[in-house]
Amino acid sequence: MAVRSHYCGELRESQVGEEVAVCGWVHRRRDHGGVIFLDLRDREGILQVVIDPDTPDSFASAERVRSEFVIRAVGKIRARPAGTENPAMPTGAVELLVQRLEILNESETPPIPVDEHAEAGEDVRLRYRYLDLRRPAMSERLRLRSRLASTVRNHLEAQGFLEIETPLLTRATPEGARDYLVPSRTHPGRFFALPQSPQLFKQMLMMAGADRYYQIARCFRDEDLRADRQPEFTQIDVELSFVDEEDVMTAMEALIRHVFSILIGVELGAFPRMSHAEALRRYGVDKPDLRVGLELVDLAELFRDVDFKVFREPARSADCRVAALCVPGGAALSRKQIDSYTDFVRDRGAGGLAWIKVADPASGREGLQSPIVKFIDDATIRAVLEATAAQSGDILFFGADQAATVNEALGGLRLQVAQDLGLVEDRWAPLWVVDFPMFEHASDGSLTSLHHPFTAPSCSVEQLRADPPGALSRAYDLVLNGVELGGGSIRIADPAMQQAVFDVLGIGAEEARSKFGFLLSALQYGCPPHGGIAFGFDRLAMLLCGASSIRDVIAFPKTQSASCPLTEAPGLAASAQLRELHLRPQSTAG
Repeated sequence: MAVRSHYCGELRESQVGEEVAVCGWVHRRRDHGGVIFLDLRDREGILQVVIDPDTPDSFASAERVRSEFVIRAVGKIRARPAGTENPAMPTGAVELLVQRLEILNESETPPIPVDEHAEAGEDVRLRYRYLDLRRPAMSERLRLRSRLASTVRNHLEAQGFLEIETPLLTRATPEGARDYLVPSRTHPGRFFALPQSPQLFKQMLMMAGADRYYQIARCFRDEDLRADRQPEFTQIDVELSFVDEEDVMTAMEALIRHVFSILIGVELGAFPRMSHAEALRRYGVDKPDLRVGLELVDLAELFRDVDFKVFREPARSADCRVAALCVPGGAALSRKQIDSYTDFVRDRGAGGLAWIKVADPASGREGLQSPIVKFIDDATIRAVLEATAAQSGDILFFGADQAATVNEALGGLRLQVAQDLGLVEDRWAPLWVVDFPMFEHASDGSLTSLHHPFTAPSCSVEQLRADPPGALSRAYDLVLNGVELGGGSIRIADPAMQQAVFDVLGIGAEEARSKFGFLLSALQYGCPPHGGIAFGFDRLAMLLCGASSIRDVIAFPKTQSASCPLTEAPGLAASAQLRELHLRPQSTAG
């Protein structure tokens, strides 16, 4: 018989009476009146293994066994005795009666419990990641990730896409984050860069006639980390020729629908469209979670002439915003809870959080509780209650500041309050956000690309040059339950338009040739209209399996500080290695 004939998790009643060999890790050991029960675990699941004293050698081995020992068990599958079945386990109707048990390897006591219900700090989990990944929940996430990749490939291949690999060693290009640089040994003083995305290469593949390209691509960005960011990550990269926005969005909706249907049996509903400006106005963010019905209400017109300077001054400024968030049932919030929300918005740049509890809107001022109503006249109070449609038992939260600050504060507060009060609907809510601005202002007042400098504007070259801040782009982001799942655009195919965008960004002809000469040259030789998108593969896997961080769907992720507790990377390089790379070792002198 082979070392292993079946996976533990595969065995069912149809195998009763068969002799099988299984291998795996001991998940639990139980000694019941002279009979030893082992829960044996492998990648596919857990099987109950029974060893009785009739097999003395195996029984003696079973007495030595402890959690995480690696064993091989040979025996016959039998139905569990009536009343002992475990319907919670796929193998719960059967068990293996052991004829021979072998200890293949012993285990020390694990530093973290390998149990689906056990908790351990993330730093410890990452240090002993090989143990953490043995936990059934983590093993299942890796399996789902693998199935996601094959599902994406199968669907795109069926739609005529070609999987084409692009270089991992390339040159630095400005895409909004720092590059990871790789020194060249053979070209002293020069550096490769690891790609932030395959953007320029996939555009040139369209110029080469590939027509429909995809790649499950590894990408690298040296940026500050969050729950949904890693220094190295995976994206589903797609590009198509002879298309417009609708073509790309329709094709990608079909992909995402297929993925959800195949992997978790969910049939997604409509994919509505919303402009970037509308998303900010109604929700304060450009990736709104439509499962939350709460919306921001603009009130600047109502506060332009009030005596309350905190509201009046922002109401009169074009760069500012005065808005309110009405929370149903929020009047029951305690002062301590409101104070915690005040700290929440302060962490997002707001100076504070004004609020009004509504007991009886029909009673005007007398039906309200708030430290700010004494500064607001009766007519304005009535107008605010009408504009926000506030009802008895609601609370109004206000933001009055720079528009970006109000959006950041109230947009975040909207989600936090909804989670705290159970106002998040249990559904999937996809959304396309469109009509993004081409540019945004940097801290020094200059213009930068909102997406990247190869995104096509929705206006002419002349209109772009005449009013760069007012130009909109042909970009589109797919948002799912408040997570930006992917973003893309129609690309610039006209050399004159590409030069106009570079001019707006302050990229002169010489700098453009130095950084993008290969792309500009390719544009001269018949470039088809083209566009594409990149989906965050890790984010998609996170949503599909219900995890809260992409670190839980990546086999060996980095920490928030971009380090690896398992391998202790990044590490120091030997002086000889640095000399070969023409780098000077850093001095360690105090």
